[in-house]
Amino acid sequence: MAGILTVGDVAAQTDSVRIRPLQRDDLDAVVAVDQNVSGRGRRGFFARRLDHARRDPAAFVGLAAERDGRFAGFVFARIQEGEFGATALEASLDAIAVDPAFAGRHGLGRALLDRLTTELRARGIGELATQVDWTDHRLIGFFSRIGFVLAPRVVLERKAEEEPAGDDGLESLPRDRLWVRSMKPDDLPALVAIDRRITGHDRPAYYARKMDEVFTESAVRMSLVAEIDQHPAGFIMARVDFGEFGATEPEAVMDTIGVDPRHDREGVATALMSQLSANLGALRAESLRTEVDWNRFGLLGFLDRMGFRPHRRLALRLRLN
Repeated sequence: MAGILTVGDVAAQTDSVRIRPLQRDDLDAVVAVDQNVSGRGRRGFFARRLDHARRDPAAFVGLAAERDGRFAGFVFARIQEGEFGATALEASLDAIAVDPAFAGRHGLGRALLDRLTTELRARGIGELATQVDWTDHRLIGFFSRIGFVLAPRVVLERKAEEEPAGDDGLESLPRDRLWVRSMKPDDLPALVAIDRRITGHDRPAYYARKMDEVFTESAVRMSLVAEIDQHPAGFIMARVDFGEFGATEPEAVMDTIGVDPRHDREGVATALMSQLSANLGALRAESLRTEVDWNRFGLLGFLDRMGFRPHRRLALRLRLN
């Protein structure tokens, strides 16, 4: 189908404001509105989003707002399960913009989010999450009026090229002690098996979707697998892109890390982080971001040792049920 949505394909219309599914041929209009708002062009990001949504419409909701027949704004949300360690099905609001010519006068931002939440509820989504810079008072106020509250998560970042320290006091780099390589499509069964040993859940659909993102959507592929005795012992899913949550500068995002419990305390996670740091340094990426539930103390301790510190972004959520 041409649109991103799989439910509610009949456009909503109030007065002269029309909310409809976003389509691939809206790309130029989306880029123009975004550039008017942010001052930066992000054509690559939006092109990949629209292409991925066309291939996998169940993974996205994209909406366009029209006023008097003119493209006036848009919103993107990604349906996800498992990012940043989450286990529940939720949606991530990572792009919303209203043409400054219409902002503040017609309630287009509210209309887009109202329609978005209606679509998400119809899909059985219980929560809409996003991030916002704590200094962006206008956007924080907008989300607050909609009903967003602080999520029980912390956003963390570290210098991308900073080399993590090993846990054994040896002088060699952590990545030199294990074989760490780029992720391949045929790693999927091993990733699902490792995740099952960690979580007790079988999530092949989630990892199949993540693999699709790794190999088709990310601007730069950074996902890695660590091997012990020629078998995958752990993995990191990461990407280098820009555009999510309004970001206008490239940054690296790590949204999944897993180590086979049978190889705990063998330096697998540290080796993965070490290789990721080396790769990001070669790309001259400045920062690496992730998001963690506030009470995952073991993971928080590991990330602290890896050099992660609180980010200036706030994690927000909106309950949908």
